Amino acid sequence: MSDILTIGRTYRFESAHFLPKVPEGHRCRNLHGHNYRVEIVLTGTVDERGFVKDFGEIDGYIAPLLKQVDHKLLNEVPGLENPTAEIIAGWFLARLPVAARVRVYENDDCWAEVAR
Repeated sequence: MSDILTIGRTYRFESAHFLPKVPEGHRCRNLHGHNYRVEIVLTGTVDERGFVKDFGEIDGYIAPLLKQVDHKLLNEVPGLENPTAEIIAGWFLARLPVAARVRVYENDDCWAEVAR
């Protein structure tokens, strides 16, 4: 099979942050937290095992990244000094060479997506 397929896996982490570059009085300038959801999307052809990528292998790629952000103040994580949803999505994509796309949800209604 030479069709290009898309697969994805969703992970969750909880973190606090504040946005230092928004104006005084903006509610996101204050320290607050989110129950984040991050979706990792891969594309490719099916290998001899029948996978684009084994979901367990994706776990191995993202586990060290989740350890850096789960129950942390994101502003203290290198590369996340101004942790908007857009910057968080880009941070994950830059560290996941297997990913074609990353979407980060701050809540059910607000998300940012970045693609290669």
